[in-house]
Amino acid sequence: MKLVSWNVNGLRGIHRKDLFVPAVKALNADVLCLQETKAEKGQAEIDLPDYEEFWNSSTRKKGYSGTAIFTKVKPKSVLLGLPDTIASKYKLSGDGYGDPNTEGRVITAEFDDFFLINVYTPNAKPDLSRLALRHKSWDPAFLAFAKQLEKKKPVVFCGDLNVAHTPLDLTNAKANEGEHGFTKEEREGIDKILAAGYIDSFRMFTEGTGHFTWWSNFGNARARNVGWRIDYFFVSEKLKSRIKSAKIYPELHGSDHCPVSVEII
Repeated sequence: MKLVSWNVNGLRGIHRKDLFVPAVKALNADVLCLQETKAEKGQAEIDLPDYEEFWNSSTRKKGYSGTAIFTKVKPKSVLLGLPDTIASKYKLSGDGYGDPNTEGRVITAEFDDFFLINVYTPNAKPDLSRLALRHKSWDPAFLAFAKQLEKKKPVVFCGDLNVAHTPLDLTNAKANEGEHGFTKEEREGIDKILAAGYIDSFRMFTEGTGHFTWWSNFGNARARNVGWRIDYFFVSEKLKSRIKSAKIYPELHGSDHCPVSVEII
């Protein structure tokens, strides 16, 4: 099964440019996870008859955030958001920006032998005004959710986690130390994911730097490959032997992010 994740940074916009459907056909995913859809189901007439669509759109603010799963394989169940019990335990009621659990940031599909979580992690913001919520509430709540599902069957989770984990995952690590997306608090969130037994699938196959998934729209950054790797697929240790490949697709345009994939056998 081929799983693809892509932050499309506005599904309607990329579709109007006639870049979305060709990219989806080129990727030929069995399951496609989208982040930052900034839309609701039906707002864009997308001709992908092989896929069934499941959406979690922001109810706090229209045209903001949002996730979706397009799948050729019918899921056994679909869950929107984080469970209320976990949201309450980790005080996800919101900050100055509002409740992140009403922003359409998580959608989970259950398949026969694993759960697939699609996540769009809150951005810490350039002034780090949302760092505390992310570090103290969101990251622990999300990991608790994955662990809860893990009790039933293995977990795969993917999406825009809005953090470069190591200096290898961005072009100018020294210059960005302490900036949003590369603070010790955000990176600690990934450390705890790894400590919990999840594997960064891309690093199973590829070492070194220069492998990025997001580029600024300024300074010709993408052409110069001045970027960050902030889009991931993490897999349960139980699935490690079944991961055939993990790839990044910088050649596919339309968003400031590019798609990433894993193939499970």
